[in-house]
Amino acid sequence: MAKKQAAAAEAQTKEPAQGAEEKKTAPKEAAAREPKKREGKPPRDEAKAKEPKPAEAPAKSKPADPKTAPAPTSEAVPPAAGPPSAAKKKGKRAGVSPPRGKKLKAMIANLRNRLDKEGPAPLRKAIGILKQMKRSKFDETVEVHMSLGIDLAQTDQLVRGTVSLPHGIGKSVRVLVFCQGDNIAKAKEAGADYAGDEFIKKIQQENWLDFDVALATQDMMGQVSRLGKVLGPRGLMPTPKAGTVITGDIASAVKEFKAGKVEYRTDKGGNVHAGVGKISFDEDKLADNVTAFVDQVKASRPSGIKGAFVKSITVCSTMSPGVPVSM
Repeated sequence: MAKKQAAAAEAQTKEPAQGAEEKKTAPKEAAAREPKKREGKPPRDEAKAKEPKPAEAPAKSKPADPKTAPAPTSEAVPPAAGPPSAAKKKGKRAGVSPPRGKKLKAMIANLRNRLDKEGPAPLRKAIGILKQMKRSKFDETVEVHMSLGIDLAQTDQLVRGTVSLPHGIGKSVRVLVFCQGDNIAKAKEAGADYAGDEFIKKIQQENWLDFDVALATQDMMGQVSRLGKVLGPRGLMPTPKAGTVITGDIASAVKEFKAGKVEYRTDKGGNVHAGVGKISFDEDKLADNVTAFVDQVKASRPSGIKGAFVKSITVCSTMSPGVPVSM
């Protein structure tokens, strides 16, 4: 009996010890079951929550059709860049004429109606009409325009030449003469602005073109021919047809061009144009210059032309409409 009582007492003392041990091991097992947290790094769910969401890209809009798109209103148009005076000076750009006022438009319309009713006028009357129409402050150039009945497909019908106007053209002409030897001094005495053979290299190397007329003696044409690509498109290339290749007296040739010798040639439309003086000239001087020009063009009529050679003649100034002339 004593042994049984001792065994029961030992069992009672062991049970609370085992319960305490179980309580101690329970939290350790629970901690082992939980997922281990990485040191210094938050869980994936928390990291995703803290990460900023990327901004959504705006939806690509299709380009608007210019035909169906509404016109922008004045409120939507942004203000033009630049100073406020830029819009006022828009009409003063190079190559763009300023807008005409109502009075000027009405005056030009009345002049054209008057000219259409009267028809071609005699030369002196046409010059008087030009002087009445003068409205600009500068001295305008008087021009002659002739429409010729030629066939441009035929090379022998092209009209080209020069004419010496009796009263000049009213402006100074810068003359360059390609020559050598004693001709340099003769050309300068006659009034040439530039004379010599060194200007050939100057034109080739520096593209120098500070002259209005280029003349050349016949012995210099072999060297001057190298300048065809530079002088040809500008109408400055010396040629026998235009009388700019000197075969006779060099002094007389220079004096004629300095006094107002005019070169003419037909354009793509079969017309001939030339300036024959200034509006400040007397009527008699302008009439003499126009008559000399028209007579020279008529004298250069090609032999293969059938029918009327001169279709129409018109005179005008720089800022006036054309006045038809009967000659």
